[in-house]
Amino acid sequence: MRPPLDASMPSPAFSELVSRLIEAMGQQMSTVRTLPEGFLLVTGDGFRYAFLEDPAEVSLGSIERLLGEAGDRPQSVAVLTPGHLPLALGEAVRTRGGSVIDGARFAELARGLDLGSFLGDEPRAPPVRPHPRLLPSALQLEEAMRRARNWFDWGVPILALRFYRHALASKPDFGPARIGVGRSLLALGLLDEADRAFDEILAFHPGDVEARLGKAAVLGGRGRTGEEVRAYRAMLDEGVDRLEVRASLLAALVADGRWADAREEVERILSEHPEDPQFRFLHAVTLWRTAMTEEGDRERDRARAFGLPFDRERSLSEHLGLPPPTPPSGGGAPAPREAGERPAPKTKPPAPRRGRPRPRAAAPPKRRRKAK
Repeated sequence: MRPPLDASMPSPAFSELVSRLIEAMGQQMSTVRTLPEGFLLVTGDGFRYAFLEDPAEVSLGSIERLLGEAGDRPQSVAVLTPGHLPLALGEAVRTRGGSVIDGARFAELARGLDLGSFLGDEPRAPPVRPHPRLLPSALQLEEAMRRARNWFDWGVPILALRFYRHALASKPDFGPARIGVGRSLLALGLLDEADRAFDEILAFHPGDVEARLGKAAVLGGRGRTGEEVRAYRAMLDEGVDRLEVRASLLAALVADGRWADAREEVERILSEHPEDPQFRFLHAVTLWRTAMTEEGDRERDRARAFGLPFDRERSLSEHLGLPPPTPPSGGGAPAPREAGERPAPKTKPPAPRRGRPRPRAAAPPKRRRKAK
């Protein structure tokens, strides 16, 4: 066992766990400094990861100092702790754009890196490698990408970014990792850095759809929604008629308050994916916003019948500025299919993706809407 980072720490096990986490994130131990409450990793790209063993010992002043050291990039701060950060401290981090990885999420990170024994788990058998014939470098790349995608899907882009960059260290020209870096920066609200990341991809692959989507979302993040809409329409005019393009266009139209146009676009999407509950709900919203209240109510009921979870409906309603929904009184039978409707696709279409300054795990990112 390697020595702990600092022998004065009350828990050598926590010191060892932090050592392993930092190494698994592709960082050097020499970049770590000791804090009164734990450890601080400052990476070469300016990101700060504070590892705190006992959040009850952390003060608001400590959090403010940590955020203050980040200067004009508070989104580059992550606080990680196996306990639960007090609500006021967590809000102080999140409202400035930082990330909190505590409790179950911290445990998920440790277990995902096969470090659960430091949390009291029973030792596990070595994992079975899905592709035993791959070279060690390929296995490393595959594992880094798996972790990066998981953290992005779980709404923690600051960790997704770290693992995407870890993947690039294994294969510098790997396109999916480069796109992941851009998306993670965009999700963190680091728009200039995201824009440069997408530009680097387009310099070698001018037609890359994911990079073009990213560039358009950066425009939206800067409040240039009209230009963002034109960018998506240009892609559709060129024949790039993919669901993610139309979903992004729909999100931009909603953000710009162009409800009639948004209704037309979601109806085009529903012609291909008639039983997707989220798009059904978005259709209901566009109907409400265009003075078709009864039709919107019926469409909302169809979204529920097609499986829209109430928590998801509540989250979407909050995001779109709607009153909190009333829970449905009963399950009810699925809504009948309209003539010509096809069964739901096996793979759920992606929700509209937006550039944003604050990540959110379960709902589309918030964007400022025009006043009605």
